[in-house]
Amino acid sequence: MSTISISHTIRNPWDTAGFEEIVRHILGPRYSVSIVLIGDTVAKKLNKQYRNKTSPANILTFPLTKNEAEIFLNVAGIKREAHRFGFTPSQHGRFLLIHGCLHLKGHTHGSTMERAEERALKKFAIR
Repeated sequence: MSTISISHTIRNPWDTAGFEEIVRHILGPRYSVSIVLIGDTVAKKLNKQYRNKTSPANILTFPLTKNEAEIFLNVAGIKREAHRFGFTPSQHGRFLLIHGCLHLKGHTHGSTMERAEERALKKFAIR
């Protein structure tokens, strides 16, 4: 049985509706995920530490074991960039969660991953 925990380091509440359903659908019932909602400062620090990049990432996904992972979603970044992709901030957050879960399943950027993202966007009525 999976466990999905959602915590935050941000002050304001964030809409996480659908997060558990997305994780379970993509990763299956035996996968455990900790989702942490963060801001730019933490996102920048983690991106520098783990990817040697100086900008704040919108999502960082860390597989811990075969069936466990941590996902960090940068709410400030999500809010800033959502309109560029034609999403509300809430929709963009769910899209990035889909994206991160697909990486955990072994997908890499490309047409196969994009098709899987589109299927998930339709399934969860995000687009």
